Formats: sequence, C-alpha cells, structure tokens
Amino acid sequence: MNRGWTLTSSVAGAVVVALDGTVLTVAQPDLQRELHASFAEVQWTSTAYLVVVASLLVFAGRLGDRYGQRRVFGLGMLGFGAASAGIGLAPGVGWVIGLRAVQGLFGALSQPATLGMLRIAYPPDRLARPLAVRTVAIGLAAAAGPLLGGALVTGSGWRAVFFVNVLPALVFGLPALLGPDRRPAPARTPLDLPGALLLAVTLACLVYALTARPVSGAALALAVLTAALLVRHERRTASPLLPAAVIGSRAVGAALGILIAVSASLSGTLFVATYVLQRHLGLDPFASALRSLPLAVLMVLSAALCPALLRRRGARRTTAGATVALALGVLLLSRTTSPAGLGCGFALLGAGFGTVMVAATQVIVRRAEPEVAGVAGGLQQTALNVGPAVGVAAAAALLGAGTGPALLGLACLAALALPAARALPGPAGTVPPADTRGEPVPAGGPARR
Repeated sequence: MNRGWTLTSSVAGAVVVALDGTVLTVAQPDLQRELHASFAEVQWTSTAYLVVVASLLVFAGRLGDRYGQRRVFGLGMLGFGAASAGIGLAPGVGWVIGLRAVQGLFGALSQPATLGMLRIAYPPDRLARPLAVRTVAIGLAAAAGPLLGGALVTGSGWRAVFFVNVLPALVFGLPALLGPDRRPAPARTPLDLPGALLLAVTLACLVYALTARPVSGAALALAVLTAALLVRHERRTASPLLPAAVIGSRAVGAALGILIAVSASLSGTLFVATYVLQRHLGLDPFASALRSLPLAVLMVLSAALCPALLRRRGARRTTAGATVALALGVLLLSRTTSPAGLGCGFALLGAGFGTVMVAATQVIVRRAEPEVAGVAGGLQQTALNVGPAVGVAAAAALLGAGTGPALLGLACLAALALPAARALPGPAGTVPPADTRGEPVPAGGPARR
C-alpha cells in the first residue's frame, strides 16, 4: 500500500468528516429558516448522524478488516459524498434528517478505515508521525470550519456546505474503491452479527440518551441492559466482534478511557465557555471564535510535537502531562474572564487535547495487529463520539449550579484520566506495568513491539 497515498487519503477522509460537523453548526439557522423547521427538527439533523455513526463504527472497522480497509474507505467516502449531495437537494427537513442518518452510515465505514489503512501501511515504530499529521489536519479543519461555513452560507446558502463534500469524496473514494488492495490475508471467521447488533443498540441508546434534553432515562436503562447482554454474548461466541487481542490489552483499555475522559472534558468545557462568552460577556459568535482561537493553534502545534515527546518520554508520561495541562486549562477558564486569561485557558486546552489525541491513538492503533486494525480504529472513533456526548450532558446538568462549579466538575472529569495513564507504555527501555488481562505490555512508546 503506497504510504503517501494512504496518508493523504486518511487525512482527507478525517478532514471531510470534521469539516462537515463544524460547518453544519453554522448552517443550521439558515436551514431552519428556509425549510421552516422547528428547533427540535434542527437538533435532529445533528442527533441522527451522531446516533448512527457511533453505533456502527466498530462493526464497520470489522468489515474493513475482513474485506479490505482501502475498499471500505472508498465505499464510505463515495456514500458520504452522495448523501451530502442529496442533503443539498433536499426539499424538506425530514429528508435532511434521513439523509444525515445515511451520512452517518457511510461516515462510520470511512473513519475506522482511515486509521486501519495507516496501521497496515506503516510499521508500529513509525505510526506516531502519520497520526500526528492526521490530528494536525483535524485541528486545522476544526479551526477553519466555522469560517468556511460562514463564507459558504453567506455567499451561496446552507446547501453549499453539503455540496462541498462531493468533490473530495469522488477524488479519494473512487481510486480507493477501484484500485488494488494489497492487504493481509483476511480471517475467514464468521462476522459476529448478534454482537454487532447488541453493540449498535447499546451505543445508539447511550448517545441518544446523552444528547436528548433532558437526558433519557429509558434509553440509558436500555443501553445498560444491552451492554450486559453484549458482554455475555462476547464471552460465549467463538468469533467475537471485539477480539481479545484488542480489548484484552490493559493499555488499550486505558487509552480508550483516557480519550473518553479528555474529549468529554473538552466538549463540556466548550459548551460552558460558549455560554460564558456569549451570554455573560455579550460577545457575538465571531468575537467568541476569536477568543477561543488559541485552542486550535495549540492543538495543531502540540500534535506536531507529540511524536518527539513520545520518543523521549513515552506514552505514559506524555499523556499524563497533557491531561494535567488540559485540566489546568479548564480550571483557569473557571476563574477568569479576562482576554489574557481566556487565551491561556484555551491554549492549555488545545495543547493538552492535541497531545492526548496523538499519544492515546498511537497506543490503540500500534498494539493492534494489521488483521484487526479496523476494530481498533472503530473503538478509537467510538470513544471520540461517546466522550463529547458525555461531556455536554455533564455540562448541561452542572450549569444549574453556575458556570464556575460546572467547569470545576469538568476539570475533575479530565483528571479521571490520570490513573489510567499509568497503564500506558513508558519510554524505551523502561519496564511498564504488567498487563493482567493478556501478555506483558511491551516497553516503549514508539519502540519496537
């Protein structure tokens, strides 16, 4: 698999999805006015996508492992582009909601494959740099999304933000789908369809419960029930959806928990910060975006520097230090509204999150053998979808006590990742903690496995 093409495609696939989410937020007011939609219907244009994509990511990763990451990526990109074009032509909000769910289906196919392709193309000791490039691109997309969305909506209307997905979907999807796919020989074990269904229902109910206002207790209860059934099923089936080689690693489980905690803290903090900037300080959306710009800048810089940190300090210390920086950023935002204080707080958020993204993702992806790289990518993407839903739900619940206590609670949420960081690999040459759920954890962040 050509490494240059693989890295470019992985970055493009991640950027298209990241941009789609950020520009949609800008486009929603115009969409609501033109289609005469209710506020609840506009919310469902986001919720429908989130529920579908979160519920299918792991199974989509398994499909990539079985049928080829490159081809599944190509199918996902082409389907995402086609659904985007359909939304741009939609005559009513019902069509938009339905096609956003279809977008979620194809987004679930493409996203684990962007990581699975990298794992196949690069040896484990060289994964940190392409993952850093991918994270830098996502950070730039997050920063540029509101500006691009604003320009498109102002110049051409809300439909333009969906048509912009079509060209990159064709450019990267067609070669991936039609070109040769030199992949490891796939395991011909049966697909675990019952496990896939139970996991999909669990994640769909969890994400819906957390994004509903108020939080849906019935959906949460159903998620707990199906999760228990999933655990029972996976322990008994001969070909589990979640292979022990991936979820049996203490380091991988810790990295997934860290991603959930820090992404929850970041998303919840941004939710509260938007309230502070626009309601308490009276800033307009553009001025608010300028105040939070250090977050995107430091996220990009920290992701670029993370491979060097991993070589010198290992994933354990790098992730712990970055988590502390993120928690300190949340604490600073809870105590100041001055421009300098806000800038420092957002900078710490970006530096912490960008570093954790690269370090934790590297642990998850490099520990997966190429034959199960898609499942590993699906788990990483699932963590980054569930975390923000948890964070925003926690922030909404805590806001009743005031913005200060809410941010303090979100800082504590980030701090939950610190004990988990002890399970991550240390620098090369050190002896890491024993992995009690599998073989001993290999030493070293980017060192040879």
